[in-house]
This record gives sequence, C-alpha cells and structure tokens, in this order.
Amino acid sequence: MFGKRIPLFKLAGFQIALDWSWLILAVLITWTLASGVFPFYYPGLTPAAYWSMGVIAALGLFGSIILHELGHATVARRYGLPIRRITLFIFGSVAEMDAEPERPAAEFWVAIAGPIVSFLVGLVFWLLLQGAAGAGAGVSVAGVLGYLATINIILAVFNLVPAFPLDGGRILRAALWYWKGSLRWATRVSSTIGGAFGILLIVLGVYRVLIGDFVGGMWWFLIGLFVRFAAQMSYQQVLVRETLRGIPVRRIMTATPVTVSSGITIAQLIDDYVYRHHHNMFPVVDNGRLVGCVSMNDIKRLPRDRWSSTTVAEIMQSCSEATAISPDMDAMEVLSLMTRTRNSRLLVTEGDRLVGVVTLTDLMNFLNVKLNLEEADQLRYAGVASRQTGASQRV
Repeated sequence: MFGKRIPLFKLAGFQIALDWSWLILAVLITWTLASGVFPFYYPGLTPAAYWSMGVIAALGLFGSIILHELGHATVARRYGLPIRRITLFIFGSVAEMDAEPERPAAEFWVAIAGPIVSFLVGLVFWLLLQGAAGAGAGVSVAGVLGYLATINIILAVFNLVPAFPLDGGRILRAALWYWKGSLRWATRVSSTIGGAFGILLIVLGVYRVLIGDFVGGMWWFLIGLFVRFAAQMSYQQVLVRETLRGIPVRRIMTATPVTVSSGITIAQLIDDYVYRHHHNMFPVVDNGRLVGCVSMNDIKRLPRDRWSSTTVAEIMQSCSEATAISPDMDAMEVLSLMTRTRNSRLLVTEGDRLVGVVTLTDLMNFLNVKLNLEEADQLRYAGVASRQTGASQRV
C-alpha cells in the first residue's frame, strides 16, 4: 500500500510516519480551503489571510487524523496487538498492526476508538470556538476553529459507515463475528458491503464530474476505488490467515533442498547452482551440518576476477533468524516474517541440521490447493443438502 515512508516523531510510544502521497493531499486541502472554502464563508479578507488559514487548518487536520489513529493504536495496545507505526497517506491514515484482533470484543473496541476520539476532538474545537467568539477573536481564528470542529465530526461520521475497511465496517464485522462465530463469514459480508459502498462512491464521483465539479468528482472516484480495493484485499487477507494458521511449516517445506559445499569456488557456485536453480540464496552444508548461507549480495561484493580463486567458505555468512526457522513454526508466522524481512526463501533447521527450505511460492501453492479443496467440500455439502431438501419435499 505504501511507498517510502518519512519518519516524523514518536507520540505515546508510537512512531508517526508520512507516506509521500500524503503531501499531495496536504497541498489539495490547503489550496481548496484557501481558494474556495474560506473565501466563500468569510468574504472580505486578504489572500494572505486565506492562505494562512488554509495552512493552519491543514495542519490541524493533520493532527486530528493522527489523534484518530492514536485512539485505535492505544486500544489495540491494551489488547496486546503490536502496532508498527501510524502512517498518513493520500486517502487518510492507518495504524499498522502486525496482527489482527483474536476476539470480536477486541475488534469492536479497537474499531470504535477512532471515531470516539474524532467526536471528542470535534467537541474540543467547538468549545474553543465558543470561547474565541466570547473573547472577541477575529474571523480568521473563528474560521479555522469552525472548520476543524466540523471536519472532525464529518471524519467520525464517515468512518462509522458500516462498510469494510472503514471503522464502521470493522464494527459490523465484530458484531457478525460475535453472532455467527466465524471471522471468515463476517469479513466476507462486511467486505461485500464495503465493495458496494466503493461502487457508490465511484458513481457519485462520475456524477460530480459530469455536473462540472471535476476535482471533487475525481476525489470521490479515487476514494471509491480505494475502498473497493481495500475491501477485497481485506477478505483475501483473512482467507490467507485462516487457511495458514495452525499449519506447521514442515508440512509445506521442500525436504530435499539444493545445498552447496563450502569448498567450491564462486565460479562453480555461479555456473553449477545460480544459473541452474536461479535462487538468490543457497544454504552451505558440510558433512550434514549447516555451516552458513551464501547469497547473491555476497557474490556481488566480490570482484569478478576473484571468482575462480575464492571459495564459498570465504564469503558465506551465518544464517540469521531472518533466514532460518523452526519446522514447527506456524505457516502464518512464516508469511509474516517473509513480509517483514522481504526474504521469500527461508531455511528450515533443527539445531545445526538443515531439514528443508520453504519459499513464498510454496506457501501460495499450499494456500491455493487448500482453498480449492475447501471450496469443493462446500459445493459437495451444498449438493447433498439440496438433494436432502428435495427428498423431504417429495415425501
């Protein structure tokens, strides 16, 4: 979802980061407020005043969004859910969690915390507006405070729409999950509603473009595309998590991996292994013992004229926790490790013995087969139920 993040600061123990795409949103918001919204509601001010109001209001919205996500992150931490960071991007913000809630109650409270914070922040700005009006503050101050009070209430209400992955969709998923006891079913229903809501926003965006509001229409169109895509991806992520959870990696790994000896030269490694098997990393095994790993990065650091005279033992590295795992490790944890480290090929070890290798392709192939089998079982069950219903009707 994100490109290169810009770390900003830490707040309440959480890293706050900015995706480059949010800068586009900041410019659009500032320009819209300074050139359209504030001049319409507060005529007669200077251009400098309008642009100052736009910049301050955009910064206030920036802080409000961070507080919204901080609400999610704080409650998530209370439920033991690890939060990597809070990232702002072009379509808003997200508290990046390394794990999903394990119970409906946790899902509900984590989801509703953000809108509650936005309502409270909106109330604070409204109270400040009343105080500023009573103290005789200028139009500029009242305009910015009024905008921030209103936008926080709008942010809370919009997020409560029961369409996944919005907060309201997560609240709906928590309720359905509690009712049926099935996270997969609850996610499918809430994601379907989220997809439909995304289509509605797309249609609304097209309509706005046709009546002349090109910028507003394109904005709604893009938000609709994002909501629809995020809803579909959320359901797929749940499918992956539910399918891989509880499966030890020993059931998925390749038990006879390609290994190399520490005594061969780098030229032999390239000609006999790299070009033939196309792996980026090879385990180094001597006398049945795993003694290290050699990767393409290790090879590239060595000048080409030394390939024939240098052995693997001279450039290999120790196998780290990011490359070596236990055969009893949960397959979902393996996938998470691959995602975090961007290492799609892991060694499976017991002590100093290599017992296998697991790749991202292995995980995806297992996932595909298991989902196909489950789908076949569901269709078979539906067919049996249909025949039983027909027989009972004939009787």
